[in-house]
Amino acid sequence: MMRFMTNDAAYNLGHRSRLRQRFLAEGGQHIPDYELLELILFCAKPRGDVKPLAKRLLKHFGSFHRVIQAPPHELRQIEDMGDAGIAALKAVEIAAQRLVKAPATERPVLQSWSALLDYCQLAMGKERVEQFRILFLNNKNALIADEVQQKGTVNHTPVYPREVVKRALELGASAIILAHNHPSGDPMPSKDDIEMTRKIIEAAKTVNVTVHDHLIISANGHYSFRSYGLI
Repeated sequence: MMRFMTNDAAYNLGHRSRLRQRFLAEGGQHIPDYELLELILFCAKPRGDVKPLAKRLLKHFGSFHRVIQAPPHELRQIEDMGDAGIAALKAVEIAAQRLVKAPATERPVLQSWSALLDYCQLAMGKERVEQFRILFLNNKNALIADEVQQKGTVNHTPVYPREVVKRALELGASAIILAHNHPSGDPMPSKDDIEMTRKIIEAAKTVNVTVHDHLIISANGHYSFRSYGLI
């Protein structure tokens, strides 16, 4: 039995093909944000017009990067946004983090400091709650592991120096870099941040683990304890 496409279906199919061809021909550097979102959503929604959804996402969240970094539960509130679309957007977010992380881990971390800051900014800068991350390094300052140890509230994360040291020993780390985010946007350390860092440094010294730095990351920048003489 022969099946005929409706005019809408034919138009949508043609639009997808034209957008893909233009993207590939021009490199995609100058296409608008809503069309870039369309290309991502094509994979999640093989049929239909996704332009209205792309524009709803941008209107609701305000920018492309905020759409990509939006939590799944917030994305799910947008009309026509299902699990497939959410997975497509989150895959882009994780891919971006790995691309930025690679230059920071292919060489000794201390020789790739700007790349490390870029990675931390992307991974943590827009988080809505505090998270405490540790980068574990070997005796050549190459990255062994990058782990989120704790997640907290909008302004507090419980951190236990004994657990930090225990994990460093489990991984055979010779040094660590501490990092946590401030959802408030202000990267300046609190008294609790300074005291917690001091306790971790003291605990790490007992097992010959060096704390190279403690980075506070926010949407508006970062603060390095070493740069300001606190380590």
